[in-house]
Amino acid sequence: MKKLPFLLLLISSFIVSINLQAQKTNKGTYSFIDATNSARVAALGGSMVPIDDADIQLGIYNPALINQEMSGKLALSYVDYFSDINFATVQYARSFEKVGNFSASLQYHNYGSFDYADEGGLTGGSFNAADYAFIIGWGRQLDSSFSIGANAKFLGTQYESYGSIAMAVDVAGTYRTKTGWLLSLTARNIGTELKSQFDGGEGSLPFSMQFGVSKRLDHVPFRFMVLFDNLQKWDLTYEDPLDLEGNIDPITGELQKKEGLADFGDQLMRHIIIGGEFYIGKNLVLRGSYNYKRRQEMKIPDKLGMVGFAWGVGIRISKFQINYSRSTYHVIGSPNYISIVTNLSDFRN
Repeated sequence: MKKLPFLLLLISSFIVSINLQAQKTNKGTYSFIDATNSARVAALGGSMVPIDDADIQLGIYNPALINQEMSGKLALSYVDYFSDINFATVQYARSFEKVGNFSASLQYHNYGSFDYADEGGLTGGSFNAADYAFIIGWGRQLDSSFSIGANAKFLGTQYESYGSIAMAVDVAGTYRTKTGWLLSLTARNIGTELKSQFDGGEGSLPFSMQFGVSKRLDHVPFRFMVLFDNLQKWDLTYEDPLDLEGNIDPITGELQKKEGLADFGDQLMRHIIIGGEFYIGKNLVLRGSYNYKRRQEMKIPDKLGMVGFAWGVGIRISKFQINYSRSTYHVIGSPNYISIVTNLSDFRN
C-alpha cells in the first residue's frame, strides 16, 4: 500500500512537468474540444467530473475513469445549442484482458449554413462550417485504489474550403480512499497543429489542468463534488470593454480593480465549480451545479437570473439511462443537453 502515495505523486509531477511545455492559452482554433457534450457533465458544471461509477461519457474528460464496467456500453448525445448550432457525440467502450480498457468517441459540431456575400453586400450561394474530433481513450486500474488513463485526440475544422488538423493527448490519474473519497488530476489538450487553415498560421490548443474531489455521503443519498479548474493559470479575469459594472472611473478613465482579500476571493472562486447529485431510489437522479467564473463572465448586472447555474435529471428506463440538463450561460437562453446510454451486452443476454 505504500506505493500508492508514491504513484499519485509520480503522475502529479509528470503532469506538472508537461504544463511547462504546453500551450498556456484558453482560446484558439480548437477551443471547441472543451465544449460540453454530455448532459450529465453539463449539469455538474461543464468540466471534468471526479465521479467513478462506470459512466462512459465521463472518460472524455477524465480517462482515468475508463474501466472494465464500461465494456459494451454505447452512448449517444445531442446538444441543442444557441441559434442553429448543435453538437452530436457517439461513444463505445470495450475491455481487453491484460491490455486495458478502451473507449472510442466521435464528436461533430455543426454551426449551420452561411450565405456568401461580397464587399457590396450582394449574396449568392451558401457554405457550411463544422468541427470534429475522434478520441481514443485508454484506462487501467493499477490496484484497488489507483487508476491512470490517457486520451488520444484527432481534431479537425472545416469552414467553407478552409480546414485544419491537430493532434492532442490527455493524461489523468485517480485515487480512491478507503473512506470513499475520490481524487482526480487531469491535464488536457497537450498537442500541436499538423495542418493550419491558412499558410503561415498556427492554431493553438486550449491546454488546461483540473483537480477534483467527490464523495457520496454515508447516510444521505447525495454525492457532492468540488472541482478546481485551470490549475495552470491563476488570473482568469479579463477587461470588459463594455464595462457593464461601472469599474472604469468616468473622470480618469482608469480601471478600478479589486484589491486585497476581495481580489484573492474573486480569483479563487473563478477556479471552483461546485456540484452534486441527489439519488431518489435506483432509477432517478437530480443534479445541479454552480460555476462562479461563468456567472462573472456572462451575467448582466441588472438582470442576473440563473447565469452560472445548471441542473439536470437522470432516469433509468429498462436497459437505458437517459440524462437531460440545461446550463444557463446567459439570460437570453439555456442550451438543452440529452444523452442516452445503454449496454449492448444486455440485449445479447
